[in-house]
Amino acid sequence: MKYLYLIVLYLCVQPAFAQVKLPVIKATSKSVSINDGGILEKNSWGLSPEIKPDIYTADRTRKTKWVTFYTDIDSIRVKVKPGSRFNFVVLLNSKDSCFTQIASAIPPESKATGIITHDTIPFALTAYNAIKIKGIINDTDTLSFHFDISSFGFHVTRDALLNRTQLITNKADVLAGKAKANYNKLKKVNKLQFANTVWNNPTILPSNLTAHEMDGRIGWTIFEGKQVEVDYDRSLLIVHSRPIKIPKGYVKAPLVFIRSLPCIKGTFDIQNKKYTGYFAMDTGSEQALILDSTWRAKENFPANLQLINSFTVSDANGNKHETKMVMAPKLTFNNSTFTNIPTLLAGTITTADSQINFLGNDFFKRFNTILDFKNDVIYLKPNKLKNVKYRVNS
Repeated sequence: MKYLYLIVLYLCVQPAFAQVKLPVIKATSKSVSINDGGILEKNSWGLSPEIKPDIYTADRTRKTKWVTFYTDIDSIRVKVKPGSRFNFVVLLNSKDSCFTQIASAIPPESKATGIITHDTIPFALTAYNAIKIKGIINDTDTLSFHFDISSFGFHVTRDALLNRTQLITNKADVLAGKAKANYNKLKKVNKLQFANTVWNNPTILPSNLTAHEMDGRIGWTIFEGKQVEVDYDRSLLIVHSRPIKIPKGYVKAPLVFIRSLPCIKGTFDIQNKKYTGYFAMDTGSEQALILDSTWRAKENFPANLQLINSFTVSDANGNKHETKMVMAPKLTFNNSTFTNIPTLLAGTITTADSQINFLGNDFFKRFNTILDFKNDVIYLKPNKLKNVKYRVNS
């Protein structure tokens, strides 16, 4: 299901379904459309009677909003606020009960004080600008993961699952050419470890998308409610369970979540005109800047910038798209100004309602960063990589 990477496991879910009389809506089709805080996605959800409950995690926000499920013949409107969850039933074809939950992406506040921790994970910055860390699955399989702020949860490529782990149930038959790999029924992952940091019973999802030379990726959501330092000067990822005192030299800016992606605001200054937009931090991309076509059209972004090169790319459906790389003369965000930045003018990356641009790690690596996912702010400080040359021949 879509948004599985944001699922929060609530241990009391099934008793709640068993003990409380729940609202019921009807459906004759498995396809459901969802309006999440004003953004409508048609037929984005499929009813699954076998999953109890099937959890839809709403796009992350600390504001109260409405989420509406539309079946082909009925609907239900639910108020969602941080920490909330709402259970209901979709009766499919008058016989199959689909137990469903709409959950906030922000989990309920924990009343436990807990032990204050500061976990340190070494990383290497690869030639393709990936933040590479070593992960060990079930104490046996060592894989290369990259930390991607614009991703969610844990993902491993299908190739790595088959050839570098023991998680494929019919691996021997697949390697012998007698069967196809079933990536939907992986063996249980009891432990995933990075340095001394351990996740017990994590959900690992198969993927075809990672940074160059990586086996998988980890997204920001695994650090919900914590602070994460990305220190390129020392090649360290430091995870704090409680807010720390911010060192001198860091400048604070708000994190704005758009479609659950952490974003910051930036402004281009071109030919005496300003173009302001939101940028998701795509530390999984080797590029510097990627501009969404819908945002460019809305802002009337200049089409006559210096052309570096152009090429054609194909999407997963085989559709071809022309992509240009141009030179953006000036970009300012968080009181730092950068000039002559190689910029990809890509097709629409997200929905037209989102209009999100992306800061790739060829740009973002120039800052030591503290991401505060408790208070939704970011702290940035230029580092030793600020003035290195950009990649332009990817």
